[in-house]
Amino acid sequence: MDVLMVEQPLLSTLNQLLSAPDEMEKQLNAPARSYVRDTRAMASTPADVKEYTSSYVFVLDMPGLRSGEINVQIEEGNILSISGERKREEQQQQHKEKEAEVKYLRMERRVGKFMRTFSLPKNANADAISAEYRDGVLTVTVQKLPPPEPKKPKIIEVKKKMEFTFDQPLLSTLQSLLSVPDEMEKLLNEPTPS
Repeated sequence: MDVLMVEQPLLSTLNQLLSAPDEMEKQLNAPARSYVRDTRAMASTPADVKEYTSSYVFVLDMPGLRSGEINVQIEEGNILSISGERKREEQQQQHKEKEAEVKYLRMERRVGKFMRTFSLPKNANADAISAEYRDGVLTVTVQKLPPPEPKKPKIIEVKKKMEFTFDQPLLSTLQSLLSVPDEMEKLLNEPTPS
C-alpha cells in the first residue's frame, strides 16, 4: 500500500508535466481579451441601416450616453466606425464623491465599450457625413455621390474638300491674268531706245 501512495503523487506530477504543453498551446492560441471584448461590444450594439435615394442612414440604440461619449469616424477611406463607452452611474459618482461600495441586487444593463463598423458602398460620399444623437438614438447620415454623367459621344466635323472646276473661257481668262506680270516684266527689262 505504501508503494501505491508514493506512486500517486508521482503519477500526478508526471501527468501535470505532460499536460503542460497542451495548456500552454491553448493559452497561446486563445484570442486576445481585447478582441473578445470588441467582438462582444460589436454584437451587442443593435443597428438599422437604411438606403434612401440620396443617402444611407445608420440608426443605433445607445441609451444612457451623452453625445460627447460617442465617436463617429471614417477609417481607411470607406469604413464607418462608431464607438464609445458606457459606465455605471456609481463609477462616475464614486470618482466624484468617493462613496462606499454599492451592492447590486440585480445588474442587467450593459456597460463597457461598444463599437460597430460598417463598410460603406462605393457611391457613399465620405466627406458628407452628419451624426445626430437624440433620446438615446444615434442617427448617422452618409450622403451618396451623384451618379456619374454618361460620356457624350464626341462629334467630329467632316470637312468638305473644295475642288475647283473651271470652264474653258474662265480658265483662259485666269491664264491671261497670270501671264500679265510676265509681259510687264518683259517690258520693264527691255532696253529703252535712246
